[in-house]
Amino acid sequence: MDIVAYTKIKAELDAAGATLVAVSKTKPVEDILALYELGHRDFGENYVQELVSKQAQLPSDIRWHFIGHLQGNKAKMIAPFVHLIHGIDSIKLMDTLDKEGRKIGRVIHGLLQVHIAKEETKFGFDLNEARQALSIHFLEGSHEHLKIRGLMGMASFTDDKEQVKQEFQSLKGLFDEIHHIHPHKKDQFNTLSMGMSGDYPIALECGSNLVRVGSLLFGSRA
Repeated sequence: MDIVAYTKIKAELDAAGATLVAVSKTKPVEDILALYELGHRDFGENYVQELVSKQAQLPSDIRWHFIGHLQGNKAKMIAPFVHLIHGIDSIKLMDTLDKEGRKIGRVIHGLLQVHIAKEETKFGFDLNEARQALSIHFLEGSHEHLKIRGLMGMASFTDDKEQVKQEFQSLKGLFDEIHHIHPHKKDQFNTLSMGMSGDYPIALECGSNLVRVGSLLFGSRA
């Protein structure tokens, strides 16, 4: 675990008013504890079984972020404790999470994943689908046990910084548009998750307030 890198990145994000999610997937609990002992509490995992295992072994005040593609049939495994689900990519999954939250008497929080990259492999709503999904969600009583807190998007994996910037700007534009259309939901809809190890400085320039960093903190994965 790179304490120097953590201190630098945390200071940058604090200055920008952004939250750092330390992406700990495939890393041992010892690495997570090392960061926890520095006061860090937000950690991100990609795999349901790995998240469930780590949650059982680690302190209860960790805020767990699920950042992978979530299959509906596994939602119930993390519903009781997950802090934020970053990749809600269908109305069907929204309905499933609402149902799981109702079963356990807990409101689940999440972000809509919007497909802003040029690659076809990324999950997510397109811009129009996201608008429609949020219109449904914000209807009174439509999802009483699910709260969509904002948007998440991943830029293309490219060295073209201008392209990355344009993709992030498109998501920021949608975020601002939703605030304009649904001004009464601003307090709830307040999270814009953009940026990872390779592009987080551009994401911060474009208005991101939640960044996911893994390899710069924990080293490359096996």
